[in-house]
Amino acid sequence: MTIFDENLILETINMIKLHNFDVRTVTLSISLRDCLSEDVNIVCDKIKYKLNKYASNLVKYANEIENDYSIPIVNKRIAVTPISLVGESCKEKDYVKIAHALDECAQNLGIDFIGGFSALVEKGFTQGDTALINSIPEALATTEKLCSSVNVGTSKAGINMDAVLKMAETIKKSAELTADKDGIGAAKLVVFCNSVGDNPFMAGAYSGYGEPECALNVGVSGPGVVRAAILDLDKKADLGVLSNKIKQTAYKITGTGELIGRRLAKMLDIPFGVVDLSLAPTPEIGDSVAQIFQAMGLEHAGAHGTTAALAMLNDAVKKGGIMASSYVGGLSGAFIPVSEDAGMIEASSKGYLTFDKLEAMTCVCSVGLDMIAIPGSAPVSTIAGMIADEMAIGMINKKTTAVRIIPSPNKQIGDKIIFGGLLGEAPIMKVSNLSSENFVTRGGRIPAPIHSLNN
Repeated sequence: MTIFDENLILETINMIKLHNFDVRTVTLSISLRDCLSEDVNIVCDKIKYKLNKYASNLVKYANEIENDYSIPIVNKRIAVTPISLVGESCKEKDYVKIAHALDECAQNLGIDFIGGFSALVEKGFTQGDTALINSIPEALATTEKLCSSVNVGTSKAGINMDAVLKMAETIKKSAELTADKDGIGAAKLVVFCNSVGDNPFMAGAYSGYGEPECALNVGVSGPGVVRAAILDLDKKADLGVLSNKIKQTAYKITGTGELIGRRLAKMLDIPFGVVDLSLAPTPEIGDSVAQIFQAMGLEHAGAHGTTAALAMLNDAVKKGGIMASSYVGGLSGAFIPVSEDAGMIEASSKGYLTFDKLEAMTCVCSVGLDMIAIPGSAPVSTIAGMIADEMAIGMINKKTTAVRIIPSPNKQIGDKIIFGGLLGEAPIMKVSNLSSENFVTRGGRIPAPIHSLNN
């Protein structure tokens, strides 16, 4: 006879109904390494066949599980082999045509986003890498569901500064080509240091070279649940007790995510991949990482102590989650995207959060400078300097960092961009007027740090 714990049942219901708990994404990772051909049309046909073969039931089965468990599955996504590798086999390197084929598949399958329009160029460019990067602005401007990422540095290889400058130009052009939508093209493009091949979150998801033919990766999210758990504690509880509470909550969140992921993988008859522990916020009130800082005792995100609070949160989430699953991967930690977090939006609008403070916080968070709107007039060299700074943080600290900056055309300080949905809205943030030109145009590679020689 099964004995049900009424408190546990009620706690789970409250997590979903009151505190915005959800499975943020189920992401099907699909290898396209067998889709090569000299003919780009054949490549596109092979891609369509492969995606339909594995993903035709993704949305249907995810919806069935959502109904069975009454747990929202917010996004259904696909990540594919970096397309620079796939398109490189073609005599005519028409990456925009491949982008359209991917987007058409995404539309037909009913998924939310497809990631993997990507290249890995930390040590230099191949012909395919260059062609793909050149095509990114047009590809993002003429598709709906496509996401793109480029890795320009690693702790082992250093930072490819030629790629940094090229990506700054690409970000700027992607925003300009989507000026009528507040530069949303740049919101679907991310620049990485130490990118990972099993990340289920967009815009940086792709199926890494060491990944299997197909796998199901899950991203769970529960900032509201963590905030509520902290608020339940005595306000005088010390930081050790606070950390332990976060760990316990992360354990529950992770276990639920893995349950959903394994059930869906079984229905799709594919391997289960990883659970990404990242706390991914939304613009909904109460579903905010920034509001967790307030629950911890800070007046607002941006106060002195914010970086320390984020470091503790990130660490506790990982410690709790790793106890709930043997297969933790992706990025795993806490995201701080400005436009996608109600508390971050408020803090930046009131001037509590500056660009420099956000950069300091990225030293201890999961990703980096994420969904930050800046004036469209910001020069390419300034954007390149931002990327270089963030890549250096990742390279030196042996962690994944990223930049998703939106230089919104025709927008100035005091304006804001509005995307709606999960992408939210953000005020235009002030950036330095000092020039980075002579540094970022030197080219070459910033050498890897001494700790890269650890064989």
